[in-house]
Amino acid sequence: MADGKREEAGSSSIFGEEHKENNVEEEVDEFAIDGSFAKFVPPPLDDESLRRWKEKLLGCVERDINGQVEPEVTFHSIGIISNDLGENNTPLPLDESQASNVLFSLKEGSQYRFKLAFTVKYNIVSGLTYSNTVWRAGIQVDQSEGMLGTFAPQQQPYVHLLDEEITPSGALARGVYSAKLRFVDDDKKCHMELSYTFEITKRS
Repeated sequence: MADGKREEAGSSSIFGEEHKENNVEEEVDEFAIDGSFAKFVPPPLDDESLRRWKEKLLGCVERDINGQVEPEVTFHSIGIISNDLGENNTPLPLDESQASNVLFSLKEGSQYRFKLAFTVKYNIVSGLTYSNTVWRAGIQVDQSEGMLGTFAPQQQPYVHLLDEEITPSGALARGVYSAKLRFVDDDKKCHMELSYTFEITKRS
């Protein structure tokens, strides 16, 4: 009876090496369509399946790696899209005048979202996240966070829209705000920290 129980437990396990390997191949096929892997969590770095996964992604750009191990993420532009403003894009990095002046103005109660264009070089950047912290008169009034995903190197820029947000309404909400937008990967490496200023105006 004890032997039968052991055999049954072994046959019902879903954590066998063969099962994990097959799952990795299936997830690669599912999420490799557009180069981003927002829902894919890679296996441990010493896993043979991860080596094959990276080789599959990096094969087309292997000649550009040149021994570089760390990924390099370069942000080329930031845009603001809103129902009032339309779309307004600004090249990055900001010059000194742009950093100190109001980058964009939105009316109170406006729906808006950021649009980012960036490239990835040398290696896969895993678990790229963002945080956007907002201050008014030196007091923190808001903070939002979100996931961009995992991205393979490619020559063409990725274009990514952050989650939609809504500006506050009312007389107390109007005015000038300072903010800081940060992008960090799952190794805690910060790839960009952008300080900017924006204004919320009265809706006519």
